[in-house]
Amino acid sequence: MPAHLKWFGKREQVEAVEEGSVLAPKFDEHGLVPAVTTDAESGELLMLGYMNAEALEKTIESGEAHYWSRSRECLWHKGATSGLVQKIVELRIDDDQDAVWLRVNVQGGASCHVGYRSCFYRVVPTGEQPQDAPIQLEFREHEKVFDPKEVYGDAPNPTKL
Repeated sequence: MPAHLKWFGKREQVEAVEEGSVLAPKFDEHGLVPAVTTDAESGELLMLGYMNAEALEKTIESGEAHYWSRSRECLWHKGATSGLVQKIVELRIDDDQDAVWLRVNVQGGASCHVGYRSCFYRVVPTGEQPQDAPIQLEFREHEKVFDPKEVYGDAPNPTKL
């Protein structure tokens, strides 16, 4: 029996899920829960990932963030290749247990595979926009923490277009 079947309780009553003390995550139709990751010290939003039961189990067990890579369709130990490991300071689950929040310390100071500290390095302008042109994003981070080509080599970008 996989360990997560022992660790995760059954979702039998709303009150027990929302007010109880048993971990009973609700995975979506793809077997995933969203995982919001922030810097434990500053509160800065670093990334949004997804976890399946195995990733959540390994995160709890190891104290380091594991995710399910939707683009590569595999379990992903954050930082295993780059060295930018996310050490868990605190792991929380939301009220209906269908999303998790990881507060982390990042070894190496970056969480984005593109090289920036945060995956949220651009702003989408709001308000009136030109009718005949795509919206232009505004960069909030201009310096990369690392060079992705040095870290990952010429491996293909994992982002599906």
